[in-house]
Amino acid sequence: MDDLKVIEIKKSVFADNETDANNLRKELKDKGIFLLNLMSSPGSGKTTTLIRTLDLIKEKVRVAVMEADIDSDVDARKIKDATGVESIQLHTGGMCHLDAEMTRQGLDNLDLEETDLVILENVGNLVCPAEFDTGSVRNAMILSVPEGDDKPLKYPLMFSICDVVVINKMDVAPYFDFDLEKCKEYIRMRNPEAKVIPICAKTGEGVEAFAQWLLDEVAAWKVSE
Repeated sequence: MDDLKVIEIKKSVFADNETDANNLRKELKDKGIFLLNLMSSPGSGKTTTLIRTLDLIKEKVRVAVMEADIDSDVDARKIKDATGVESIQLHTGGMCHLDAEMTRQGLDNLDLEETDLVILENVGNLVCPAEFDTGSVRNAMILSVPEGDDKPLKYPLMFSICDVVVINKMDVAPYFDFDLEKCKEYIRMRNPEAKVIPICAKTGEGVEAFAQWLLDEVAAWKVSE
């Protein structure tokens, strides 16, 4: 059986995407554009959090949004109607994630000459999006209280790649026996450097901290040019 050829397809695909992602990151750097990749499970309040955040930053930085879903344009319309920020919808054709090339295709449909920050709202999923580098400068994720404080133990890769973890729906924490300190501990086990920001997107409580984190990251990245 020594003559059996084994092809590592998955490794090859990831290697190609890593090259595409690094090339895209460099191109965006040359253009002065900061790309944030925002991920979460479905129903975590990602779009509501994004709307709250955009209201806080849209007068301070030129921002555009790419909404990724398997189908529909509900989220892109919601973002545009609620904030007036340029938003486009990306359909993944059944794919549960975006890769660097798909992200590039979305960026090609934005007015990048008038943009400093692009926020990519990735497909709702804690597995596939974590495996594919989109070419972003920073990765962020939203964990909602109803998902449980032990989520970092179940999805290690997602938590290990994120620069910030936003914990949403803190207003209902008592009803779900959600232990914030325990959740923080589990996050630190996966990623000691990740910043943790508890919020309630419904009321807006805590969202300013996330908005400020993002503005600070964009400003620091600009200086590093």
